[in-house]
Amino acid sequence: MARVSRPEFPAPVLVTTTAALEAVTARLRQEPFVTIDTEFVRERTYWPELCLVQLAGENEVVVIDTTAPGLDLSSLGGLLDDAAVVKVFHAARQDLEIFLHLFDRLPAALFDTQVAAMVAGYGDQVGYDNLVSSLLGVQIDKSHRFSDWSARPLSPAQIGYAAADVTYLRLVYAKLLAQLEREGRLDWVAAELDTLNNPATFRPDPLTLWEKMRPRTNNRRMLGILRAVAAWREGEAQRVNVPRQRLLKDESLMEIAATAPDTVDALARVRGVSRGFAEGRSGQSLLEAVTEAQAVPEADLPRLPKGRGKDAPRPSAALIALLKVLLATCCEAHRVAPKLVASSEDLDRFALDDAADIPAFHGWRNTVFGKLARELKAGRLTMGVEDGKVKLIHD
Repeated sequence: MARVSRPEFPAPVLVTTTAALEAVTARLRQEPFVTIDTEFVRERTYWPELCLVQLAGENEVVVIDTTAPGLDLSSLGGLLDDAAVVKVFHAARQDLEIFLHLFDRLPAALFDTQVAAMVAGYGDQVGYDNLVSSLLGVQIDKSHRFSDWSARPLSPAQIGYAAADVTYLRLVYAKLLAQLEREGRLDWVAAELDTLNNPATFRPDPLTLWEKMRPRTNNRRMLGILRAVAAWREGEAQRVNVPRQRLLKDESLMEIAATAPDTVDALARVRGVSRGFAEGRSGQSLLEAVTEAQAVPEADLPRLPKGRGKDAPRPSAALIALLKVLLATCCEAHRVAPKLVASSEDLDRFALDDAADIPAFHGWRNTVFGKLARELKAGRLTMGVEDGKVKLIHD
């Protein structure tokens, strides 16, 4: 790939006042696109603590100190709402979660260069540094990657490091956009961005969170309690603003579901639950959640999702291996990241059930892989090797 000389960008400007922010966002709303990144801390809180927002247009780069006293971010919200300006992120999920929490809505006209890079054949979840290196031949200074972005004052080096996340992103976006237009794959990217444009992606139903713990029991009463305490933990973690695992670990919730404690003493005997927690407000409300779950009628108790549990059927390891080879072959031919086409869980489901409704059987994925996977499983497609590469042989 052709390398480019290291580009020259305007020096980043630190924005700390409402007037300066309003002026910047007014100018950026005249741009066709703006690149965006954030710096935040989250180790001790449920909600990310936003520290910086970096913005870049064609002729300016700004770093907004969101902790500056009296700073009103309303004009930033207006920029994010403007559908005439494409908002370009890299690996946008955490940034979008922050903006959804801050403004109660997601940015309009979103583009994620990590998703685009996966569609364009740069690998699974390629990092920003690697993408800049691959496309621009530029190595980004990583020395401030682990900075405490909540500490003030910021050094010029920190500001420069933060700004680099949006300066090079302008060139990355332009190159990816041109490639995807040439290859007719912009629709592929748009289909992937539908997930990021949905607030439900960042606000999961609390009553389904228990499924992520992958319990193996078929005891529906225990599952009902687990459903209730997992939903309770989510709400309580938000209320006290601590990470859910710091409030109570999954292992503790599983034990609570199994033992159904109904007293402070019983709750305090659960691993990971302190006496102080059990006696406090959180412990009392947790016990109430367990009691309510115990009263749920049998007919309303949850069941394990299909394919889960100790007695659930397991797919043929050989068939899974064949499907993985086919997936890798198809993705290599189309230069697209396999993870974007089908997950391991998708392959497991299809191996067990011909009628499984997985993303690989819809849209562009079906063209790339899905229809061939069905042919393979039906015995109408075989695979061989020719010139050191896997060859697909149709009957």
